[in-house]
Amino acid sequence: MDTIASLFSFITTPVSWVIVQFHTVYGKIFGPDTGWAWGLSIVSLVILIRICLIPLFVKQIKSTRAMQTLQPEMKKIQERYKNDKQRQSEEMMKLYKETGTNPLSSCLPILAQSPFFFALYHVLNGIATGDTIGVINESLLASARKAHIFGAPLAAKFKDGSATVQALGATVTDVRVVTAIMIIMMSASQFYTQRQLMTKNVDTTVKTPFMQQQKMLMYVFPVMFAVFGINFPVGVLVYWLTTNVWTMGQQMYVIHNNPTPGSKAQAAYLERLTKHVTNHGKARKRSERTIIKAIVAKGRDRNEFERKFINGLNKAGLAAQADGSVIQSESQAAVQTEDGSTASAAAPKRQQPKRQSKSQRQSGAAAAGSKAADDAPSSEPTSLTKSDEPEDAKPAAPAKKQSGGGTRSKAQSGQRKGPQRPKSPSKK
Repeated sequence: MDTIASLFSFITTPVSWVIVQFHTVYGKIFGPDTGWAWGLSIVSLVILIRICLIPLFVKQIKSTRAMQTLQPEMKKIQERYKNDKQRQSEEMMKLYKETGTNPLSSCLPILAQSPFFFALYHVLNGIATGDTIGVINESLLASARKAHIFGAPLAAKFKDGSATVQALGATVTDVRVVTAIMIIMMSASQFYTQRQLMTKNVDTTVKTPFMQQQKMLMYVFPVMFAVFGINFPVGVLVYWLTTNVWTMGQQMYVIHNNPTPGSKAQAAYLERLTKHVTNHGKARKRSERTIIKAIVAKGRDRNEFERKFINGLNKAGLAAQADGSVIQSESQAAVQTEDGSTASAAAPKRQQPKRQSKSQRQSGAAAAGSKAADDAPSSEPTSLTKSDEPEDAKPAAPAKKQSGGGTRSKAQSGQRKGPQRPKSPSKK
């Protein structure tokens, strides 16, 4: 512990100072020696640290999604150079450099919290042993030793003996019940956080080893918290439980508003976005325009949920633009009716005519032929016209049939319909 304390001594004084400042505020409300004053001071420390780590959390999300996108390429490199580990590592580093990703970026929030965690652990351990540390003087040390959270002293541990616990003014039963409940809540919150990440915010279209690793961590982390939790003071358990609850809420917000492409969370988000945009006729929020802009930029590389979103806008008479805005579509403009509702002004679809049977076509042709014969004017030649050409110079005209029945009988006998071409005389 002395080695760890010396490594994190540079952060111990700032952490103790922040706790004392929050304790001054809450002490005026709940009393300086109460567990509420000291417990809420630790909770406020966690919230302050996590707010400062939000930029790192955003970077972690981007890095995690970039790693998920690269998993197919990484798998190809592993299969191609499975017998050459050095070449495999070189190709991996080259892929990271080309895409601008860093595998360690997903660990940045945890690494950034580590100094604060060990500094708080060192401060609370000093309270348990009666040693002043940082800006905590003798009066603050005595006040902290009197503070109890649901009957358990702030510096007590699950494995402490009866003598140590009695020196802090509590019983072993109270300490172990409170610490056990807090350890269970801490492990359960960690499990739920990892589970919602795996079940809702993972691209289900790509099966990669990364998903198996995340699934394994879903069960490993809660066990680790349960094992290490019995060695943590109550104040550290408060710190870690608050951290897990913050992480769970922060992740729920990200999954709800900025889900991973191809995940179930994205399908639910795009369904809500479709209803919102169609009701208002436009994207009202900047975050919505950012999502739409990314979907439009993908083009043919859109996944199933993104294509469904674009088709839903088109059916509503809307069109997504490259800048993320949504406008009225020219092909399917929505018109305002008298009662105030909107109706599509697009032209109705052309219907294909039904296919008729052979008997229907023949009966229709016969009826059309008889009707044409009745309506046609008489074409009989009259004797009033006189031709200057000799009669023997005129070719013999084929006889015309006056009714449709004659044409049909000729067609049935194997002859061609219409006027016949005269046969040319054979050459001898």
